Amino acid sequence: MRIIRALQIAPRASFAAIATALGLTEGAVNRRYRRLRADGVVRVAGVVNPGALGQSRWLVRLRCRPGSVAAIADALAKRDDVNWVSLGAAGCEITCATQSRTREQREDLLGRRLPRTAAVIDINAFAMLRQFLGGRGHYWSALEGTLSPQEEAALGSGEPPFTEAPVVTREPLRLTPEDGRMLDALGADGRASLVDLATAAGLTPGRVARRLDTLLQQRVVHLDVEIAAAALGYHTRANLWLRVHPSAVKSAGRALAQEPGIAFAAAVSGPWNLHAVAHCRDLDELFEFTSDRIGSLAGLQSMEVSPVLRLVKQAGTRLVDDRLVEPSGGQLL
Repeated sequence: MRIIRALQIAPRASFAAIATALGLTEGAVNRRYRRLRADGVVRVAGVVNPGALGQSRWLVRLRCRPGSVAAIADALAKRDDVNWVSLGAAGCEITCATQSRTREQREDLLGRRLPRTAAVIDINAFAMLRQFLGGRGHYWSALEGTLSPQEEAALGSGEPPFTEAPVVTREPLRLTPEDGRMLDALGADGRASLVDLATAAGLTPGRVARRLDTLLQQRVVHLDVEIAAAALGYHTRANLWLRVHPSAVKSAGRALAQEPGIAFAAAVSGPWNLHAVAHCRDLDELFEFTSDRIGSLAGLQSMEVSPVLRLVKQAGTRLVDDRLVEPSGGQLL
């Protein structure tokens, strides 16, 4: 837990720096991190923010015929433009998040491929309008207190790295081919060395270091520390669909972002104007959390709690038996 928390604060910190901050040996940190990664507990990856490139993001709910959801979810999870997939509603519903690079790509998926899939009964798509929590904010509060203030200060600021932001920037950035190759390598391993990133991009390590720093500052990419929630004792997940008074959407979204049990929160289009993802230890904790904490939000009019039966993909990383696996591409649907 201490090493995972250290990575949350400084994802690319050297093993030597982490060891010094935690009072461990460099070899012990190295071995433990590699074991955690091999066991599918943690994975550091560079995740591109599609909004910084002018790409919209959508949440999609699919109602499917019984017995068909596993195959459809697996096909969706293999797509590069789908970065989050979960199964719910007694195995008859799929919720996914898309980040298509072009309008044509989005329309191809939502307007042609999915509707033509015979097992899909109903499709509802919601545009993401404002993100209140996400990215490296995942599980930040879950591990709060694992390290002492002095240990956290030795690693960095200790401040949550995600702040509320528009989903799509008004001045999108254009990536160069070198940027694309570097980000692909960073997506495979967020702790890849500058030498490895430079080799992938065809640049010098110095130029890669400067370009990566620029892309991080402009929020084109963030270093995500993906964690298998079950490994931390969080065995119950749920999609929360909230309808709040329009004047309370911002305040409710910001309140959700402060809740330790919330891993993601965003304002969306459609009848449910807020969507959030909750992680709890069990169903009883989910009940207490949604009734006491979420149920008391000012302006809340109604709420649907949809427990997740199985998480198939999160932040671009596939999961098998609640363990992270290396991502793979493909366009099967």
